[in-house]
Amino acid sequence: MASRRKSRGKKINPTFYVFCEGQSEEEYVKFLRSKYRIPIEINSKRTGDRISQRHINNYLRTRTTHKKDQIFLMYDLDVDGVLERLNQLDGILLVSNPCLELWFLLHHHDHRANISTANCLQALTRICPDYSKGKLSDILKTTLSDNISDAMERANGLTNFSNPSTTVVNFIVELSKAQKEKNKN
Repeated sequence: MASRRKSRGKKINPTFYVFCEGQSEEEYVKFLRSKYRIPIEINSKRTGDRISQRHINNYLRTRTTHKKDQIFLMYDLDVDGVLERLNQLDGILLVSNPCLELWFLLHHHDHRANISTANCLQALTRICPDYSKGKLSDILKTTLSDNISDAMERANGLTNFSNPSTTVVNFIVELSKAQKEKNKN
């Protein structure tokens, strides 16, 4: 008598849907997509005051979704009222105060003092002279890869939503979990 094998079915990998406002966020998410090799779809160029649950729902309606999929909202908090607007939406907040470049700075050194967007950009260009918004140089990509643990530790030492702070660390945690799950099978 022949033995029967049970079919385990096809393993579904979650898709991460990232809604963000600008080129820097978009380029960083593209970098993470290539680094972690996880399905990530980016919907960018929606400023914080223009993102809505209706926009998110309409976007997702055009996609094949699964219950394991996750929605992320990657925005800078340098504009008044953005956090309140984002808190009304379904999704995991990936917010930086004042801007995403703070997360990049944390890959180089600890930063705990209040900082403006302009000063944050200035500090980053002192460390990485070839940095410009919307472009990640190979040197910066290497730093973002090599110093991720340090940046995560530094970010976790900050108070969420205050200046300075970033919750981008939560995205890295989710990507790492998804990558481990994918590699397990």
